[in-house]
Formats: sequence, structure tokens, C-alpha cells
Amino acid sequence: MPEVSALTTDILSLFTPSTTLLLLSISTVYSITLSPHPRTPSFSLDYLLHLTSILFPPLPYIYFLTISYILTLLAISKPVAATPFLIAVWYTLLYGIHALNTRLGNGKARKVVWREQIAVVTGGAGGLGWMIAEVLERKGCGVVVWDVQRPQEWTEDEEGIRWYKVDVGDAEAVEKAYEKVKRDLGIPTILINNAGIVNGLPLLSLTPSQYTRTFNINTLSHFHTCRTFLPAMLASPLGGTIVTVSSVLGHLGASHLTDYTASKAALLAFHTSLSAEIASLPVASNPGAENIRMVLVKPGQLSTNMFSTLKSPSDFFGPVVAAKDLAMEIVDAVERGRNEVLCMPVYAWLVEWLGVLPVSLQRVARWASGVDGAMESFGGGRKRD
Repeated sequence: MPEVSALTTDILSLFTPSTTLLLLSISTVYSITLSPHPRTPSFSLDYLLHLTSILFPPLPYIYFLTISYILTLLAISKPVAATPFLIAVWYTLLYGIHALNTRLGNGKARKVVWREQIAVVTGGAGGLGWMIAEVLERKGCGVVVWDVQRPQEWTEDEEGIRWYKVDVGDAEAVEKAYEKVKRDLGIPTILINNAGIVNGLPLLSLTPSQYTRTFNINTLSHFHTCRTFLPAMLASPLGGTIVTVSSVLGHLGASHLTDYTASKAALLAFHTSLSAEIASLPVASNPGAENIRMVLVKPGQLSTNMFSTLKSPSDFFGPVVAAKDLAMEIVDAVERGRNEVLCMPVYAWLVEWLGVLPVSLQRVARWASGVDGAMESFGGGRKRD
């Protein structure tokens, strides 16, 4: 046992205060770089972190660089330092923990063969929905857009993307549209619940019909579509993927957005509860349960018509997310075939930690972010993507 004790002492001696601080810094930066980052260049915290991610290449490169460094020191008769190997081993542990967490938390990946997939995108006449539809179509997936408005870029002879006029707030209309998709293309395997509207008015200025419509489109439509799509997904061993587009405002709340933020907050609980329900179903009678994947999307402000009149309080810390960037991230998540939560930009990933701060600091954070004053310039009136 003395040998073990001596080895332990030698290992602990490597963790000097400066080395420990370096490893903690690496851990923090590594964890942040795991969140999605913008593909569109801009001077923002998100894009700088995106560039920082080059510091974390695949494991073989880390060890190649480490060994090359050590051999170089030996070649010029310099003393060999243990720090490079310690960093490489630490990074390996971080990488391994992340991989294990992904596997245990998100389950086995669902195999996605695009030419065999049929996707329905709600609220797809423009904005994020239409961009998702275009990315899916380029992948070779059959795509149907549901919206009450005709997409501006859609034509009657459109070969890849079909448009059905559907009010997703109407349960009967959803069921009829689903049957039409089955007749025209086949059983849908991907559901993108994206439809959403915003009024941008304080509670006392909202009429019952306005906030009822907000919940019908933003929240109840998810109940209608999932109740309609799930039976076939559960019956097929191939399963399917359901994407729930919520918002970071579902966590934050905001002045002039009582109906919108409440409808988006409901989706956070809806996603979690439905995921738990599917996971608890017996596989014997529901062969597709093991292959149904749930993706929750919580973006910040998007570059779409819905909030186009708003100015971000800080383009560096709270940049407007390009809709095309988020669309590609969503499709990539579907292709990875795992249960996921997508947050863009970085502050949307960190905002859940706001609740652990003292109330006074939470108020300071809200004031500094400008989240409550931003809607004063909105002007009111229903908007959609």
C-alpha cells in the first residue's frame, strides 16, 4: 500500500493552484462551447465562443499535439512538463463525461434516413418554419407546410414542399389535414410544432378573443397535433421525431407579453410531461416508443417578422439569432436522432440559472437586459412569422 499512497501523493502534487485554475477554466469554456453557436459571422459573445471551440478538437488531435510537444522538448534537451498530459487527460475525462451523459440522458440515437422521412411543419408560411421546410426538403425529406396563409415563396408547381391551408388551433382541421398527408405522401415521421403568434399588448389591453387565440395557436395546437400524430409513431418500430418550438421568454416572462410568455412556458411543461409519458409506455404494445425522439427549442429573439421591430439591448451579449442558423440546428438535431434541448444564443442556455440568484440580483439582471422595456416600442397588433 505504500506504493499506492506515494502514487496518490505524486498525482495530487500535479494539481498546483495555477494548474487547478487552468483546468477549471477549461471545464467552464468546454461546457459553454457545447451549446449551439451561430454560423453567421457577427461580433457577439456567441460567435467568439464558436471560434473558441477550435480549442477542443477531437481526442486524437489532443494527444497528437501533446505527444508532439513532449517529443519536441526531449529533442532539444528541455525538461518535460507534466501539464500538457494533465490537460489531455482532463479533456478526455470531460469528453467522456459528456458522451456518457448524452447516452444515458438522451438514449440511443434514432436512425434517420431522409428519403424515408415525411415531415409536417406547422406555421411554415414564412420565417423559421419556411426555412426549416427548405432545409428538410434539401435533405431529401418529404415536406408539408401547414399554415392559414399561403407561403410567399411557394408556387402551385412546387415539387418538394407542399402547402395545406390548416388552422392548427382547430383540432378537427388538424385531423383532416393529417389524413390528407397520409393519402398524398404517407405516414408522417417528423412533426415540427412551430406555429406561433404574438399580440404585444399589456394584459388589460387584451381582449378575451386575443389571448384565447394566442393559446389556441401557441399551445393547444401542440395538443392537437401530438394527439393526432403519436398513435402512428407509437405503432411503428421506426418511431418518429417531435420538435417543440418554445422560447426563452417562457422562462423569463416579459412586460406586454403575458399571453405569449404564458403560452410558451406551458410548452416547457408539455414537452417534459409528454417525454415522460412516452418513456413510460410498454414497448410490447407500443413498438415505436423507444424510437420517438423529442427536441425542445428555446431560442432568444429571432430575425423574423414576429419581433422585427425590436432592438436587442446588447448585440454582443444578446444577439438576434438568424432564423436560418436555428433552422439548420433544428434539422441537425433531428438527424442526430436524440432527445435534445436547443438554446440559442448562449444566454438562452444560461437563463435557467437566473432563478438561483437572490431576488435583488434578479431585478438588476432584468433591468440590465432591458427585457421588460423592449416591448414598449412594439406597437401592439397581432404578428406572426
